[in-house]
Amino acid sequence: MRYGYWLPVFGGWLRNVPDEGMSTSWDYVRRLAQRSEQIGYDLTLIAELYLNDIKGIDAPALDAWSTAAALAAITERLELMVAVRPTFHSPAQLAKQAANIDCISNGRLALNVVSSWWKDEARRYGVHFDEHDDRYARTSEWLTIVDAAWRESRVTHAGQYYQVEDLIVEPKPVSTATRARPMIYAGGESPKAKETIARQCDAYVMHGDPAERVAPKIADMRARRDALGLPPTQYGVAAYAIVRDTEADAKRELERITNVGAGSPGYHNYQDWIANTQLDQQVSLTDYSVSNRGLRAGLVGTPEQVADGVRTLQAAGVNLLLLQSSPQLEEMERFAETVMPLVEGRATVAA
Repeated sequence: MRYGYWLPVFGGWLRNVPDEGMSTSWDYVRRLAQRSEQIGYDLTLIAELYLNDIKGIDAPALDAWSTAAALAAITERLELMVAVRPTFHSPAQLAKQAANIDCISNGRLALNVVSSWWKDEARRYGVHFDEHDDRYARTSEWLTIVDAAWRESRVTHAGQYYQVEDLIVEPKPVSTATRARPMIYAGGESPKAKETIARQCDAYVMHGDPAERVAPKIADMRARRDALGLPPTQYGVAAYAIVRDTEADAKRELERITNVGAGSPGYHNYQDWIANTQLDQQVSLTDYSVSNRGLRAGLVGTPEQVADGVRTLQAAGVNLLLLQSSPQLEEMERFAETVMPLVEGRATVAA
C-alpha cells in the first residue's frame, strides 16, 4: 500500500469546524510536506479550486500550481499529484509549466485531471462551463495534446476545443526506464468518465467507499483496460482517518465532525456539486461533512480497527490511500506511528 494525503490548501476538511488548527498558508503546507516524507508518506494530492469549497467562498485557498512548484524545490522523495482542470488551463501552456516543475522535482510530478464541477466558480473567474459529457470530451482532447507535447518534438493539433501549430515543449519531463512522462490520475463515476480514464489515464482514483463497493469499480476498470489492450493501472481511494485509543473516543470524534447543516459555509457548494456531477450513489449531508465521501472508507476506530480497514481495501485492489484528517499534521503522525506498522507487519507475516 502507498500512503498519500490531501494537502490542506483550504485550511482543513471539515465544513462545520471553523478553525481546525491548520492555517491556509505556505508555512503550514511546507512543514507538513517535509515532515510527511520523514514519517513514511509517499504522495500528496494538491487540489485545485480557486475558491474555498470547504470553509466558504470568502475564505482563503492556496493556488495549486504555484504551491506545487515551491514544494518541488524543497522536498526530496514525495510524489506531487497536482490537480488540473482542462477548462482552466490551455493544454500547451500547462504541458510547458508541468514539464518545468517535473524537472525541478527530478521526476516527481503527477497530474490529477479533474473535469470540473463548480459552475459558480467558473462564472466568477470568467471561465466557460461545459455540460457534463462536453467536459469529458474536452478533457480527452486536452490529454491528447499534453501527452503529445511531452513525447514529441513538435505537435500540431486542430480539434473541436483546441488548436496548436508546431508546438514545442522543451525541456521535456524527466524520463526513466519506468516512467516515460508524469503519471496521470483521474476519477469519475459516469460512463463517459470511466471511458476517458480507461483509455487515456494511468491510475483511477475514487471517492471514499467501503471495500465491497470499491472492488466492483476496480474490476470494471480492469476489464475496460484489458479490452483496450492496455497495461494494469493503479487504484486509489479517498479516506478520512480517525484513529483513537478506544472505539468510544473515535465515535465521539466522528459525531463532532458530522453535524454539518444547511447553514454551514460549504452547503451551497454541496448543492452545486450534486447538480453538476453524475455520481453512482446518493450523497448525504453526513457524507458531505468531510471532503470526497472520505468517511465511507471506514477508517475510524482504534489502530487495530483502522489497520484492518486498510487491509480490507488492499484486498479489494486498492494500492493508494489518499488520506484526510484534522488537524492534518498531528493526525498523520498518529496514523504513521500506530497504523502503518500494523498494516505492514500483517502483510509481511501473510507473505
